[in-house]
Amino acid sequence: MPTALFAWRRTPPPFLIGGAEVTQQLLAEELAVAGWRIIYLGSYQAPWDQAPQAAQMRTCLDEHDTAYEESQEELRYSWNGVDCLAVPQQRITTALRSLLTQARPDVVFTSQEGAADIAAQARPAALVAGILHSISKTGLGVLSGSPHHGLAVSEFVLRQAPPTDGTRLSVLYPPFTLPEPGHHRRGRTDAVLMVNPIPPKGADLLHQLIRRIPEQHFTLVEGWWNTAEQFAGYPNVTYVPRVYDMSPLYRSHRLLLVPSAVGDAFPRVIIEAALHGTPSVGSDRGGIPEAIGDAGIVLPAEAGVEEWAQAIRTADHHTLGEQARRRAMAFTRPRLPHLERLGIYPAANASST
Repeated sequence: MPTALFAWRRTPPPFLIGGAEVTQQLLAEELAVAGWRIIYLGSYQAPWDQAPQAAQMRTCLDEHDTAYEESQEELRYSWNGVDCLAVPQQRITTALRSLLTQARPDVVFTSQEGAADIAAQARPAALVAGILHSISKTGLGVLSGSPHHGLAVSEFVLRQAPPTDGTRLSVLYPPFTLPEPGHHRRGRTDAVLMVNPIPPKGADLLHQLIRRIPEQHFTLVEGWWNTAEQFAGYPNVTYVPRVYDMSPLYRSHRLLLVPSAVGDAFPRVIIEAALHGTPSVGSDRGGIPEAIGDAGIVLPAEAGVEEWAQAIRTADHHTLGEQARRRAMAFTRPRLPHLERLGIYPAANASST
């Protein structure tokens, strides 16, 4: 049985912060379903401030009736066929060394904070694939560790990734799953939806839109941090705390707004919403046009509030929604055939150096 090790400094599944966590969890679960042994190494301390997260992890596991073991500062459990191990930040290197020796993985996937060191440590023992989730220093930093593969989540990220000796750069679009069948299909409201309403994601323009179209209702979903107070004074805004299952929100809104002011890599929310028949109106920043394609509305970065308001008012969400749904279906295909073409799945039996 082949073995894949996911190793990084964030939490293992199913504790989510953003798109990187979802992408890696779905990829790990797809490999597990294919018969691989999957090990997921992470930390119960946040890599950016060492904030403890073990208590929240235990609570979540208890709520899902998931058994776990704690010993010697380790938290072990299994989630959807994935063997998860969470340790303190200072023990990631030691835990990785032990897993490389004992589990002898065929391939190691890594990304985000500290991934260059993980890649460099794992490279002599296994095939290493760094996942490039963004064009930020954090997203591209894994390339400094010279992984065998750099897997960009979009063509946009691939174009921004610096050539690295010994690293093959290619695109591996994030995996997506179909909405569960049998869901009660609520009727759509006229409200529009935005996720993660913070300044880099277009909050300044959002404030202008909320004031410019007082008759339009906006539903805002907490993302990286809570910005509820900034929108509390608007009568046409509903602010929703961070949720794990976005399906009911996608199904009940006519449009998703993605007015990002930065070069987003490939916003998962665009494809997720499209799978529920909800098209997007987005800026032409980064990988947003790549995700929307011809099944939504893409506005230039310099577009002002009037152009956005007009797009929201006049969008044919019925036609665009069906086009978006059909287009998004392509992103639900298994990623394993692509990994096989790259030589990552199945990984070579011989050690790669």
